[in-house]
Amino acid sequence: MSPAEKVTALPAVSHGRTMKVFVRDLVLPCRIGVYGHEKHADQRVRINLELSCHEHPAINDDHHNVVCYAEVVEGIRGLLSDGHINLVETLAERIAAMCLEDHRIIGAKVRVEKLDVMPEASAVGIEIERQRR
Repeated sequence: MSPAEKVTALPAVSHGRTMKVFVRDLVLPCRIGVYGHEKHADQRVRINLELSCHEHPAINDDHHNVVCYAEVVEGIRGLLSDGHINLVETLAERIAAMCLEDHRIIGAKVRVEKLDVMPEASAVGIEIERQRR
């Protein structure tokens, strides 16, 4: 059962309040890239997320009433373990889609950076924003 399936529906009234859940500077090994030398070795990617979430009207210090960043990070690890990805754009889209599976998340800003590509730059990458439809 996915984290989103474990969560019960929000009460009918959420008072329109939102909160941001974020993950900053998550660096993980990833098989990513279109060039031959990128297909046979891991590269470091840095991932930053900002998730706009409906705020539960009664959090009550209960972790079940909030989006769990640890579960989000585990989901990202799972995506990276699925095999080679050609484009950082594809990885960003997959991360955003995974996050939006949780009905409490209404928007996702995802930045994916490759850290070891160009010696003249600290990183290259992409940032996307996706909203729940």
